Amino acid sequence: MDPRDEAALLPVRLSKTVAPASAPLHQIPPDSERPAIAVLPAFAGYLGGAEGKSRSAETQAEGARSGLAPGLPGVLLLFPLQKEPPFPVNASHATYFSRMRNAISRLFHAAGCQKDETVTLPDHHRGKERVAPGLCSVGGAAIRIIQAPEDLDELEPACDALAANSGTPMQDLAWIRSCASTFTGEGQLHVVVLGEPPEIIAIAPLVRRQGKPDRLELLGVNELYESTDFLFVDPSALVRLVEGLAQLGIPVALKRVPANSPLTAVFRRAFRWRGVVPCRPAPGCPWIPLDAGWRQPEDQLSHSRRASLRRARRIAERIGQVASEVLSPTPDELGPLLEEAFRVEAAGWKGRCGQALAHDALKGTFFRRYTAEACRKKMLRLCFLRIGGQAAAMQLAVEYGERWWLLKIGYDEAFAQCSPGALLLLETVRYAAVRGLRSYEFLGTAEPWIEAWTKRVRPCLSLAAYPANRKGFAALGTDVMAMMRKRLW
Repeated sequence: MDPRDEAALLPVRLSKTVAPASAPLHQIPPDSERPAIAVLPAFAGYLGGAEGKSRSAETQAEGARSGLAPGLPGVLLLFPLQKEPPFPVNASHATYFSRMRNAISRLFHAAGCQKDETVTLPDHHRGKERVAPGLCSVGGAAIRIIQAPEDLDELEPACDALAANSGTPMQDLAWIRSCASTFTGEGQLHVVVLGEPPEIIAIAPLVRRQGKPDRLELLGVNELYESTDFLFVDPSALVRLVEGLAQLGIPVALKRVPANSPLTAVFRRAFRWRGVVPCRPAPGCPWIPLDAGWRQPEDQLSHSRRASLRRARRIAERIGQVASEVLSPTPDELGPLLEEAFRVEAAGWKGRCGQALAHDALKGTFFRRYTAEACRKKMLRLCFLRIGGQAAAMQLAVEYGERWWLLKIGYDEAFAQCSPGALLLLETVRYAAVRGLRSYEFLGTAEPWIEAWTKRVRPCLSLAAYPANRKGFAALGTDVMAMMRKRLW
């Protein structure tokens, strides 16, 4: 058997007797770019034996000199021989490794490992192969995987109906299709669909990051860092969708999911006895709950903030006539207005730092595609503050689900003395309140300048699912090492 094929099975033997440091290891052959997890025949940490709770510094140092570094009692992490371990070899496992020990213990438990038992954990979906539609069936409904952006068109009626229930544009097909066309390569798109058109009852907009190890992530979150979620008609549909994901055997990493989403509970239920699902807080999204009082937004702000805005307005009026615009362009009008918005944004600090959409080819392409889709659906809003006839500040927003969603802001630094961005924000908050919208969603994360307008934040969380197989072990080891590097450096 080829060694690479042999590595698809991870043999593990559990025993309460601690093996000496020279005992043979049942290990995954390490790839060139990632550490592998090597498991001693003794996994005392899993069984909770007192013998496995400590190792001498001499044994740890010997392992480090051999290219092996201790990860937890009974588990070693392999590193290239020419590199130093990325953490102190005599570090206490209580400080660095307790979370990893507990998580891996639960993985062994999920795999059904017993004392003195040898088991094999199969590797699901190795390599970069495409997964065929109709991969599995859950509760009588077919789970399909869409891997080509052009195939998303068939989801439009059902996806838009499901997104309307959520009230967020990040779940609308316009956003999903723009992300898929911009941020995914061949074979990366992995939109998991439960049901057949027109009876689609749940959708997971995912992308498969093919690496060492590969994993499923929410589409567009790495690039745009906006909170998003799965789409589902009811909780039972979500349960069946996640059950289908669990059957794929691929690690899942979901960043910035709304904290009130049922995803965490459903994932923990689906992966019970199949893996582990850790969860941690993530930066939330600031927002303003609008009511009739916000039709005069100055009255909702602090005295010092009102004074600053009045002073900025007087300075702007000395430069020239001040006018604000909230435009809902047609497809024919979009091009010139979007170029003007990009130019204004690039005239500020974002342009100097190379973060403006005019300078960022990838994000610029995404927003060109998304604004075209949003314009077609008549939900796009392009806003400008003009001083003396010149555009001094811009906003790119959408009006969706009776809420105002602020996607991009920018201002021309030639007008910095009169805070044109703040003056435009004041006018768009007023506009949203007059239109009777329910909230003003800042998106992004809470920043000091936003705190002058609101202290409210919609909490978010990040969760991951590590199945009890080789890919799950590799993903868990990679994430634990990343966490330790972040804490140590």
